Amino acid sequence: MIYTVTFNPAIDYVVRTDGVKLGSVNRAVSEEMYFGGKGINVSAVLAELGVKSRALGFIAGFTGEAIERGVKDMGIETDFVRLREGNSRINVKLKDAEETEINGQGPHIGSEALEELFSKLGNIRNGDTLILAGSIPNSVPSDIYEKILLSLSGRDVRCAVDASGKLLLNVLKYRPFLIKPNNFELGELFGAEIASDEDTVHYAEKLHTMGARNVLVSMAEKGALLLDENGKIHRCGICKGELKNSVGAGDSMLAGFMAGIADGDYDRALRLGTACGGATAFSDGLAKKELIEQLMKQL
Repeated sequence: MIYTVTFNPAIDYVVRTDGVKLGSVNRAVSEEMYFGGKGINVSAVLAELGVKSRALGFIAGFTGEAIERGVKDMGIETDFVRLREGNSRINVKLKDAEETEINGQGPHIGSEALEELFSKLGNIRNGDTLILAGSIPNSVPSDIYEKILLSLSGRDVRCAVDASGKLLLNVLKYRPFLIKPNNFELGELFGAEIASDEDTVHYAEKLHTMGARNVLVSMAEKGALLLDENGKIHRCGICKGELKNSVGAGDSMLAGFMAGIADGDYDRALRLGTACGGATAFSDGLAKKELIEQLMKQL
């Protein structure tokens, strides 16, 4: 079983307009709602690929109830911690000539709720996979990812971490199965500018030395690079299509890779991750199976 954790799930309210004037009443041309958060996005794309997962995390209030119903409707198992106070957040995505986002803060997560999450994580068994994706709310201890990986140490569990900065660096000592920085985040980790393919390989190797078993680096128009746990470099170009969406492409790549690596084929896993990321980038929402299959043929 694959488990995903989303600390701060959200309803993404996407509003499209023909022009926004501040201080005036504006009318939407169209509206959509999506249920997400990085871990939930991963679970949603896994479901498109026919891979079962269980979504963990925290929900609160009537918006949390809507999120849980929406996630279940995607065919995803849920085991959320229900908070007693507050409401899960609503993120407003305003799409005009430029894209503007207003992200909600989300509810407070206390120590009792965290204990309940760790109790649920205790159900993870040898051979399972855990995916931790995204930033964490201010109410959660900054070392929460470390504590989660520590709680699983000694078990045969594949842990994938998609985070940035210290949140990522501090888990490397627990030898996560996969980390997935993009090129910009890779440079930030070391206070360096990534100017070439050689730079990407160099800093990916540093992360490998620091404990990451596999390092997957997304590089925008330059494609993606994987340094696998055997020290081999794999590369994949980009898919061709019309860019429509900047939300969830990285989560989709992570889902595709983790689905594809089940049979141990790193090249195929990298291609599937790239196709899933492209399918989301070329869609209004998250990647769908039909487009993923079409893009796989490009690669």
